[in-house]
Parts: sequence; C-alpha cells; structure tokens
Amino acid sequence: MTQRALLSVSDKTGLTDFAKALTDAGWELLSTGGTAKHLKDAGFAVTSVSDVTGFPEIMGGRVKTLHPKIHGGILADRDQAEHSQAMQEHGIAGIDMVVITLYPFEQTVAGDASITDAIENIDIGGPAMIRAAAKNHAHVTIITDPADYARVAATLTDQGPDQALRRELAGKAFARTAAYDTAISRWFAQEFSVDGLPDHFIGGRKGAPLRYGENPHQQAATYLLPSDQPSVLHAKQLQGKELSYNNLADADAAVRLVSEFEEPAVAIIKHANPCGVALGKDCVDAYRKALACDATSAFGGILAINRELDELLVEAIGKLFLEVIICPRITNGAAAVLEKKKNLRVLVTGGMLEHSNELVIKAVAGGYLVQERDTALLQDLNVATKTHPDARQLRDLQFAFTVAKHVASNAIVMAKEGATVGIGAGQMSRVDSVRLACWKAENAGLSTQGAVLASDAFFPFDDNVHHAAEAGIAALIQPGGSVRDDEVIAAADQHGMAMVMTGIRHFRH
Repeated sequence: MTQRALLSVSDKTGLTDFAKALTDAGWELLSTGGTAKHLKDAGFAVTSVSDVTGFPEIMGGRVKTLHPKIHGGILADRDQAEHSQAMQEHGIAGIDMVVITLYPFEQTVAGDASITDAIENIDIGGPAMIRAAAKNHAHVTIITDPADYARVAATLTDQGPDQALRRELAGKAFARTAAYDTAISRWFAQEFSVDGLPDHFIGGRKGAPLRYGENPHQQAATYLLPSDQPSVLHAKQLQGKELSYNNLADADAAVRLVSEFEEPAVAIIKHANPCGVALGKDCVDAYRKALACDATSAFGGILAINRELDELLVEAIGKLFLEVIICPRITNGAAAVLEKKKNLRVLVTGGMLEHSNELVIKAVAGGYLVQERDTALLQDLNVATKTHPDARQLRDLQFAFTVAKHVASNAIVMAKEGATVGIGAGQMSRVDSVRLACWKAENAGLSTQGAVLASDAFFPFDDNVHHAAEAGIAALIQPGGSVRDDEVIAAADQHGMAMVMTGIRHFRH
C-alpha cells in the first residue's frame, strides 16, 4: 500500500530535497495552499488536500485541513478493527507522515506587527494536525523541524522511521505546540491583561498573584505545575502576611538545603544564601549552632527545618525577627504560640523535597537557559595530601561541601562539628570569598581552629590555602582540576593540612 505524507509548511527550508526523498521512496505527497504550489512549481506530483476532502479551502485558507478525511487518516489506529472499519466505511485513507512548520507567530510579534497581523499568524489547523500525529506516533511520523528531514530521509530506503525515532519526534512536536501556545498566551497577556502575566506559562498554571516581584515596580505571580511533591508553592500557609516573590525564592532555597540531610538540620537563609546551617541532636541544637554562625544576618531571614516544628524550637527562636518559618510538620502547641507573631509567615509542606532531575529555567534576552538541577552526590573522595582527614573532619568536609552547593559562587564554607562557622558567598575572586568567610567567623566570635573549608570549585592559586591555614583550617575539600593543583596541594602539605578532591563542581549563579 502506498504511504502518504501530508506537507504543510510556512518554512520552506529543505522542503524540495525532502519531498524528493519521499517520492523516490514511493510516497504520495498531499499538501495545502502555498506548500502545494511550491512543490508543484518544483515539478512534484502533489495531491491537494481539497481533492481528498472534496471541500475547497475557504476563508482565506483559515479552513482547509479541519476535516474527518484528514484527521481520521492521521488518527486512525491501524491495529484496531473498529478504526479500520470506519476508514473503509467513510472512504478515509491513512496518512503516515505529517510535516508541519507553523505560521510564524513568534517572528511576527517580535517585529512591529499590528494586532490584526498577529492574530492572522495564529495557526489553528497546524497545531491540530501536529498533536494528532504525535498522539498516534505508533503509526504516524510527525516532523515539525526542517533539521529533522535528513534523519527521516535516511530511513526511507529501509522500513521508514522506527518506533524510537517516531516517539522522539512526537515528544519534540508536543514541545513545539506547547511553546507556540505559550508565545501566543504571553502576547495576549502583554497586550491585553492587567498585570502582563499569562494564565499559563511553561506548563505551569498561574496561582495567586504576588504583591510584586523582587522590587515594587515589578509584576510577579506564581505558576504551579501539577505535582504532589512537597514544595514551597504547594505548602499550607498557616498565618502571616501575603508571601512575596523574595520570600518564596528564599524559602525554596532553605527547604532545598535542609532536604539534603537525614539528621536534624536547620538552615537560615537571607537573600538566597545561607547565613547559618547546622546539624544537631535535635532541631533546637541545630538552630542554636546555625544562628551562631551569623546572628546579624539572620535578622529578617527565612528559617527551614527538616523535622516537625515543636514548642521547644519556638521557645529557642524567641524574639528573633524572621520573615518565614518553613517545616514539614508542626505541633498544635507550636502553632498556637506562633499565632501571636501576626506578621510571621508559617509554611507547612507536609514532607521534604525529593531530589529529582527537574529542569532549572533562567530567562535571558532572547530566550531561556535550561539545565538539570544539581543533584550530584559525593561518591569517590580522593585524598591528595600527605595528611588524611580523620573521621570527624571527613564528616565536616562532606557537610561543608553539601552546603557549598547552595551558596552563590564563588562559594566558601567553613564548618566545625556539623555547623557552619563562616560563609563567603558570591565574590568575584575565590580568595575574597575565603577572606570573607574568615571575617564572618571572626565577627561572630567563632573559632576556626581545627575547622574544615569547602570550596564549590577548584582553587586557582595557592593563596586560598595560605589564608585558610592562617585561620587554623585543618582540612580542605574542593573539586580539583586546576592547572595549579600541584602548587595547591604542596601548599596544603606545607601547612600539614588534609585536602580532599571530589571531582564534582557546584557552581550556583
């Protein structure tokens, strides 16, 4: 049976070469409007969609493919007798490949387009056919990107695209229609909505609008993904003022940090950086050690714990002004005491975060940067120095390096007995982060003698080691990989310090 491909593209890049590959392999070409004309002008035999449907293209081309003989041919499950019977009864022939590039809505609104032009460049039939073909990818190949022509063409002399390739292209197709609809939604929001924010964005549904963004002149809102995972956005707010954009960002940072640990853990966050993190025999113990690291910065911060919040911890917190407390659970007694602090937000997540490979999205001019979240775990530790860390130091090194993952780069974390004693965050040079961590510890009145130091990335020079030695640091942990590793290791040996290489970097920008 002759296989049929439906081609309807606004972007004609590579179209004739791909059409030749199809016809050489014995495929019949179906097409619409401008695409059909382009192919006929190039000498190809093309069957018009109107000839298949028995109905002309109308309304300036707005209505042409929305017909059972097109969508039935795309959606028919060839393995179901009922579908085959319906095709035979209604004279529907199968369509085995759909090639669509959508009307250029994004390019249109990127220029100085009128509202009328923008509306006319919203594709209707294209997304419908793309989604139909992608849904039925078990039997139909969907192509939405000319860059995929060559890969598909290479399969035509054999059995055609296999299931794995059809599935991959289907996923790409759904991503394309999602991005297309997002662009349209964003344009409508920017042109016509009150706050300029769309109802849906990158798969998320708009939640409660926030008072403002990072600053009062910026609009902001939450966007919720369908998920039952405990999180800041799905937490229950027991009391306090409306949460701000910054509150939510800092609370998320705090929860992610304490979720790293099995032991009772407390993190105090300010401006997305930890100012104190500690483990303890219980959360009261951990809180006191975390607060000691930088009590000044803790004022007005976000506090997260990975255990139930009880009256003992509430009593220990006392009169410290906090913006948010976030915990997996809370006792009735603790909730009753905290009710007296009317402005304090209390969030209960119902559990701890799972460390999944979710995507991290950062907006940049012209688009987005997307990456997997940093969930790498320490595995192989290489002791590079003559001196080896003892068991206590090794625990502190692992703790400090885990905390460093949550500190803005360049990140330096000094720790002792399961608690941070100095944190240097976000400096442009690593040695300045070391100096800052040392100064923070001194300013807090904490001893760094015998403490450990973690660096989120390698030491580019040995000056970092010499400064750490002056502060009494006994052991260091860093990824390694600098061209000056030998000099850095020699400096550590000179001071009798232990140094562990992880092979893992934890930049956070």
